[in-house]
Amino acid sequence: MLDAVVVGAHGGAGTSTLAALLPAAWDMDPIKPAPGRPLLCANGRPIVLAVRNTAAAAKHATAAITALRAWNQHVAALAIVSDGGPETRDATARFALLAPRVGGVVRVPYVRALRLVDDPRQVVLPGKAKQAINELRSLLGAPPVSR
Repeated sequence: MLDAVVVGAHGGAGTSTLAALLPAAWDMDPIKPAPGRPLLCANGRPIVLAVRNTAAAAKHATAAITALRAWNQHVAALAIVSDGGPETRDATARFALLAPRVGGVVRVPYVRALRLVDDPRQVVLPGKAKQAINELRSLLGAPPVSR
């Protein structure tokens, strides 16, 4: 089990799926920066921030990264998880602005089979998805996996 924290920039970002596929030990709820809300402290563990590939999601990712930085936390990887549709130019531009603020950006392609199972680990990932998971693992300092 990889000692990393996977957190969502918003609900439905694919956080639990990524946590299962990496596999990461810490699957956290979405970040909701607000006064009086407790901060996330990863205690030195690498953080993966999951976000969908839409412009609205990119806005949430910006707020989450800003909050994490204010809490002295560093995002090792921004995982942009496809929802099946194309990434818009606006979303791509916003994600490009976030790239220098994180350790790396990985686009995780849509895999329909992941929506059809209770346990994402049961799915044999297509090549591009497997490559994306291994890129995330590399950013977290972990060896690649074959699945």
